[in-house]
Amino acid sequence: MREVINIYRKHKISVDSFVKSLINSLPKDYIGEAPAILKQYRYIQLIYGVDEKFIQQTPIVCRRESDTRQIGSNKSHYFTKLNLNEDGIYLSNPYIHYRTGKASISVVYYTNHMYYVFDINLIYLLEELKLIEYNSVHDKFKRITYLLGSTFLAIVSLALIFYGGYVFVMLMMTLSTADFLHDIFKSIISMTLGLAIFDFARQIFEHEVMFQSFHQPEEKAYKVLSKFLIAIIIALAIETLMVVFKIALDDYANMLSAFYLLLGTTFLLVGLGYFYKTIRSTVDVREEN
Repeated sequence: MREVINIYRKHKISVDSFVKSLINSLPKDYIGEAPAILKQYRYIQLIYGVDEKFIQQTPIVCRRESDTRQIGSNKSHYFTKLNLNEDGIYLSNPYIHYRTGKASISVVYYTNHMYYVFDINLIYLLEELKLIEYNSVHDKFKRITYLLGSTFLAIVSLALIFYGGYVFVMLMMTLSTADFLHDIFKSIISMTLGLAIFDFARQIFEHEVMFQSFHQPEEKAYKVLSKFLIAIIIALAIETLMVVFKIALDDYANMLSAFYLLLGTTFLLVGLGYFYKTIRSTVDVREEN
C-alpha cells in the first residue's frame, strides 16, 4: 500500500480539493441519506457522527450494515490532532483502515454542532480520479492465478531438491564408484535447478501476490529475470564441468559437445553481463533526470 500512499501524496492538492468539494455537495442529512451516499460513491467506506464532546451520537453506517454498538462511546482519541480549515473540514493522513485493511483517509466535517466522519478508500478514490488503474475482480483473479502458479513451481522446486538429496544420500550409502562423478553432478544440478525455480516462485509470490504494484516497473521484471538466468548459467556451468571431467577420464566422444556447451555458457554469461550494464545505465540516467 506504500505506492497508493505515495500517489496520493504526489497529487495531494488536487485529491484534497476533490474530497472537499464532494463533502460540500453531499445531502446534508448524512446519516439518513447514508445508504444512498455509500451506493453512489463506492470509495466512501462508512459514515458516523459525534457531538462537540466527541461522543458518538449516530450508528456507524457501512455499505452492508449499520453498527449501533458504539453509540455513546468516547471518540476523543481520534480527534487529538483535529484542525479544521475555514470550511470546517479536516482530512487525516493516510492510514490502514481497521475494518477493510485498505489504505484510507478520514474526512471530518463540522456542521450543526456535529462532527461527521467519512472514511474513504484511497484505492477507489484514486481510481475515480484516473490516477491509478484498478479492477477488484481482475485483481483477485490475477492474484489467485499467480498464487497457484507460484505454489506449483515451489512444489516442483522442492521435488528437485529432495531428488538431488536422495541421489546424494543413496550414493553415500552404497559408495558405488561405477559412475560416481555422474551421480554427484546429477545431484548438484537437480538441487541447483530446484533452488533456481524456488527463487523464481518466491519472486512471483512476493511481487504479484503479497506486495502487488499498480504500476509494473521494468526494474522488477529485470530483477526476477536476472536471478533466474544466473541460476540457469550456474547449472549449465556445472553440467559443462561434468562433461569436461568425463573427457578427462578418457571419454573423448563428448569433446565436441563439451565445447559447444562451454561456448553457449560463455555467451550466456557475456550476455548477462551486457544485460546488467544496460540496465544499470538506464537506471542511472533515470536517477539523473
